Amino acid sequence: MRMEHELLETGPLLIRNVKLDAKPTDILIDDRGMISAVGREVGRVAGKEADRVIEGNGATVLPGLVNTHTHAAMTLFRGYADDMPLSAWLSEKIWPIEALLTGEDVYWGTKLACLEMIRSGTVAFADMYFFMEDAARAVSEMGLCAVLSYGFIDLFSEEKRERECRNTDKFVRFVESLENPRIRPAVGPHAVYTVSPEGLRWCAEYAAQREIGIHIHVSETEKEVRDAVSQWGKRPVAILDECGILTPRTVAAHGCWLDRDECMLLARRSVHVSHNPTSNMKLATGRAMPYHWLKEAGASVTLGTDGCASNNSLDLFTDMKIAALLQKFAWNSPTLLPAEEALAMATSSGARALGTGNGRVAPGEPADLILIDPRAVCNTPVHSMTSNIVYSCTGSVVMTTICHGRVLMHNREVPGEDEILRQAARAARALVEKAREGQ
Repeated sequence: MRMEHELLETGPLLIRNVKLDAKPTDILIDDRGMISAVGREVGRVAGKEADRVIEGNGATVLPGLVNTHTHAAMTLFRGYADDMPLSAWLSEKIWPIEALLTGEDVYWGTKLACLEMIRSGTVAFADMYFFMEDAARAVSEMGLCAVLSYGFIDLFSEEKRERECRNTDKFVRFVESLENPRIRPAVGPHAVYTVSPEGLRWCAEYAAQREIGIHIHVSETEKEVRDAVSQWGKRPVAILDECGILTPRTVAAHGCWLDRDECMLLARRSVHVSHNPTSNMKLATGRAMPYHWLKEAGASVTLGTDGCASNNSLDLFTDMKIAALLQKFAWNSPTLLPAEEALAMATSSGARALGTGNGRVAPGEPADLILIDPRAVCNTPVHSMTSNIVYSCTGSVVMTTICHGRVLMHNREVPGEDEILRQAARAARALVEKAREGQ
């Protein structure tokens, strides 16, 4: 069955007979891609305003999921470098093949990532990588929301720092020139061990000047913390604070080795911390992010997958479950990170972190939402739909994905999927062949 052509168009849309918080409702979306009305009588009273209609047939409606940390084009490396120590994983596999990437590779890798996210209910994501102009082109075509950043790495070299400053400014101006409300730029200093204090300060000042976000890796490994203390006499969070990186516009990924004081400082600075449980477990970072300390401090905690080379998947349903289980296991507390909080991390907290709205299905909010199959095995029985979503289901339960009022997937069909799979597989094969030739 082909996806109904009219659903792909923009314009008022009525979603009829869905369940929101277990109650039957209709949802009206206006021609700006905003939710204009929610309620049982919406279809009868305002349905004539809609050019398009989706029959929900009792599906559960949720805010679209938000992935606050990934390297999207690394979908091309899915399964390429598994079960290795982190240092060998980077030096022997990832860095050599990344050196061979072209803009066209990143374009198809990002399109593949967008396809996977659409099929698993993610409507917005934060990305840090290379050839980001090509990534922006892919995101624009796929219809998702994204905050994109060029990966700033100066390796403590003044010459490299000046080049990275130019590259960052060039990319930010490129994204701004697109005038696409779904795509916004951010500054992407990689980490305290790859970016000099001078580079960090420049990133902070530039982000403030242009009023854009900051995306950075923080305290992912114990070695990162030890090296920072050895070299600078301070832990990473203190270094970032002195350089002006910690702001309400900052997404700090990982945070596995934060101490209690750092959690409190991140909360005071209103930084959004991105939990990446699957990647951290696979790469054996040795410690789970201290969610209980961050929660106690009142910090904003969101959810990310990281790249597919260290996760193998961009399915946030899976990461919701793993996040909840990891916290319980690592901190010996069966009540830590309950299902309701895990779902909020992947929806409302993530949306606020990326500035895409409040992550709610309500009038005045962007129409970023997904429809969940109520007849899926994982949703039978329904003692608690939230429990089923977090602990039972995967992204395959998503039937329809809508971003800013545009239907990106309906009845599990995404236009152009076959071409994306073919081109991404071709790009991945070519990269691996080149890497083997260079060994």
